[in-house]
Amino acid sequence: MNPTEEQAAAADAFHAGDHLSLQAGAGTGKTTTLALLARTTKRRGRYLAYNRTIAQDAAERFPRTVQCKTAHALAYAAVGHRYTRRLNAPRRPAWQTGHALGITKTIRIGDREVSQKALSNTVLRTVAHFCHTADDTITRHHVPHLRGLEHQTLHAELTAHILPFARKAWTDIQDPDDGCVRFDHDHYLKIWALTRPRIHADFLLLDEAQDTNPVVEQIFLNQRSHAQLVMVGDSAQAIYHWRGAKDVMTGFNGTQLALSQSFRFGPRLAQEANRWLHIAGAPIRLTGTPAVPTELGPVACPDAVLCRTNAGAMAQVITLMADGRRVALAGGGDGLRALALAARDLKEGRRTSHPELLLFPGWGELQDYAAHDPAGRDLQPLVDLVDKHGTETILNAVAGLAPEQHAEVTVSTAHKAKGREWACVRIADDFAPPKNSSHKDDNGCTIPEPIDDSDARLAYVAVTRTRWRLDMDGLSWIDHHPDGNPAASKRASPT
Repeated sequence: MNPTEEQAAAADAFHAGDHLSLQAGAGTGKTTTLALLARTTKRRGRYLAYNRTIAQDAAERFPRTVQCKTAHALAYAAVGHRYTRRLNAPRRPAWQTGHALGITKTIRIGDREVSQKALSNTVLRTVAHFCHTADDTITRHHVPHLRGLEHQTLHAELTAHILPFARKAWTDIQDPDDGCVRFDHDHYLKIWALTRPRIHADFLLLDEAQDTNPVVEQIFLNQRSHAQLVMVGDSAQAIYHWRGAKDVMTGFNGTQLALSQSFRFGPRLAQEANRWLHIAGAPIRLTGTPAVPTELGPVACPDAVLCRTNAGAMAQVITLMADGRRVALAGGGDGLRALALAARDLKEGRRTSHPELLLFPGWGELQDYAAHDPAGRDLQPLVDLVDKHGTETILNAVAGLAPEQHAEVTVSTAHKAKGREWACVRIADDFAPPKNSSHKDDNGCTIPEPIDDSDARLAYVAVTRTRWRLDMDGLSWIDHHPDGNPAASKRASPT
């Protein structure tokens, strides 16, 4: 390939041995650029991927001198394999775990009673928070605030009660043979990070740096003394803060460069992307490729429908199937089917044999677990879907899903669409606009609330997945929102 001027500048900085940070917008060929750098040297490198799929794809594109792994894969090889037995343990409600740790009764803080269940949930949330940080020990900073106990004195009293149990839970987790706390993948990653591991390589390439877990950031930055560090990402696509992810590109001590030429889409879509980049306060603006005539307008038969939520995705699946379309769901439907069958058992008063849910006696207990237990957050989409659509509707829809290669349309959340692209895309209607504020303009019209940065970033991801035509349906409200004024965006765009 003939590198662009921006890619050539990155190659020059790489060959100079600089630690390097590349802000790479949607479709600018970030992984291609990293592979280009790797092919121009005989040094040994490591490519740290955000997930397994990206790592597997990268392994086919990088030279053999570069090993492509996720941080979890490295951690599993080093220490995680010792915990295989515990990783396969069934789920249990937080109150049962808390009871095993010694939390057996309600306590009173101020004029509030904090139940055994709430205390158990708080202990597990404290440990989860600790595992997402780069800290060495569990301290008061990891204890979450509870509603009604926000006052500093009350929170300090809660913290004093929680910390001993949280530290006991962490000790339990580190036992490779047995324990009462359910062991998960973030636990062995944290255990590995605490050993201050040294990754043997001449240079490290960190992809999707904007969504890096602070634990991975710590591991990556600790290699600085013996390896050249290169990170690439798009700060505007930092959409996983709710998982504890952190944009490590901000404040990175190294050469700062950018990739702004998008090869995925044309100038018209780049203009739309830049509108959302401006709202998000992103440090980059994109230039489209004139030879790619991307259009904006209605799409009757999209290749993909992108949704904000899992519930919205399932609603789209049901609607499209009713229209006679062959539909695929990004990520597949096998896991959802098994969980829906288990949910049906629980709702009908039967225990399920599903390994994830076998300890729950009924649907109400699972609802509570998903809503309040940090270990059950990944089950919340299932609960939402079942409560809204019913298990039979979900099972029928999942049974009718087609493989993506045989589908007419793929339905995906914007989160799962990251890193992907389609020819024609439609934005679903669950991207709701901000609510109206109590303020009015000079004409007496109600002024909408500003668009949240996180909402703008998610919208940016959604609108930049297309190559040829984008149907803005679910985001069309931006044309009437003050933050989406093209003139204001143009004035605010960097020169």
